[in-house]
Amino acid sequence: MERRNALKLTATILGGSVIGAQFFLSGCVVPPKKRSEMVTNDDVHFLDEIGETILPDTDESPGAKAAHIGAFMKTIVNDCYSKGEALIFISGLDKIEERSIDGFRESFLSLSNEKKLNLLTQFDEEAKKATSLEKPHFFTMLKELTVWGYFTSEIGATQALRYNPVPGRFEGCIPYTDESAWIS
Repeated sequence: MERRNALKLTATILGGSVIGAQFFLSGCVVPPKKRSEMVTNDDVHFLDEIGETILPDTDESPGAKAAHIGAFMKTIVNDCYSKGEALIFISGLDKIEERSIDGFRESFLSLSNEKKLNLLTQFDEEAKKATSLEKPHFFTMLKELTVWGYFTSEIGATQALRYNPVPGRFEGCIPYTDESAWIS
């Protein structure tokens, strides 16, 4: 075999493996969800404001915004919710904005705290009246995520709740007796 033919053959094999690798590995990549199926970074501030309206800042403890509740909700909706649940949640965010503009002629983010509370109270009343067990109301999802995210955050657990890192005190000199509940 001539050197020139050997180089062409080697280049063809190596080039094919490099180019072909991308083709074969493309099957391993998870296709990104469409916008209608995902909460974006642009929505985090909006979710923070909703969370702050549900759990506001008080003298005793910081509000949901301080616990970065919007980022928590984004992670849970994008990574843990099914496609159907995510669509319900995201369409609910659009409903909040639409009703804010229809009712107050302003975006939700520019409303006063009193108007935000008024608007979210309307959605809360709708959610309480919703009886579908198959399809949850978006505002119920929003409230659950807000409470869950806040009280499992460091701020919520240590400043809003009575935090006791070790229940009871440690006494190392107690004699051991086997009084297991599972032994008959």
